[in-house]
Amino acid sequence: MDNWLDKIICGDCLDIMKKMPDNSIDLVVTSPPYNLKNSTGNGMKDGRGGKWANAALQKGYSHYDDNMPHEEYVEWQRNCLTEMFRLIKDDGAIFYNHKWRVQDGLLQDRQDIVSGFPVRQIIVWKRKGGINFNPGYFLPTYEVIYLIAKPDFKLSAKANGVGDVWEFTQEMKNGHPAPFPVALIDRIIGSTEAQVVLDPFMGSGTTAVVAMGLKRHYVGIELSPDYCEMAEKRIAKNKVESELLRHRTATLFDL
Repeated sequence: MDNWLDKIICGDCLDIMKKMPDNSIDLVVTSPPYNLKNSTGNGMKDGRGGKWANAALQKGYSHYDDNMPHEEYVEWQRNCLTEMFRLIKDDGAIFYNHKWRVQDGLLQDRQDIVSGFPVRQIIVWKRKGGINFNPGYFLPTYEVIYLIAKPDFKLSAKANGVGDVWEFTQEMKNGHPAPFPVALIDRIIGSTEAQVVLDPFMGSGTTAVVAMGLKRHYVGIELSPDYCEMAEKRIAKNKVESELLRHRTATLFDL
């Protein structure tokens, strides 16, 4: 695994995961693209210039159009989960973040994606704030995380005292269209003893940055060269800031 640790690999996550050895990862934390442009409700638009005005997602993802026929999308995600599950150890787990929605009157609760995998728990996390231009429904504020766990997976000491409904503030200054809140990833990784964390949809590098801060190793995979560059810059900046903090702390002890 030395060839994979603490690196951002730019490429197709399925192709890359297939090259990685079985039982080599402790934890997977990820959120795939949601296929938003395939929304029957035209979820990227509000009729007044875009639901996501002033947000990066208005222009879509870099190097990915997020608009697959639903059946193809489901097959793709199931193939991704199959590879993730192969990679995790017997005490490993996958925290798979997704979003429920209604399409043509039918609930897409992602059961067609996660069916057959050992889902142990569903965690609901709520985003603080938001704007809703559609008078036909209440402001959507939550997403779900499927905890897909192998038999020996356990949380770290006292982590099981946290409830299964979380609330975090969105990342507003991140250039990625759909960034994870840092606090959310910190909650997940910090609740485990995992030493090697994989994110096959790394995006802007949040999982890597949090893993570094918790003294864990990361493996990041990202299709977009733009986001790979963004992640590498965040990681480099984090390393510099961590070294400055370590130096200041050492100086204070010397005093």
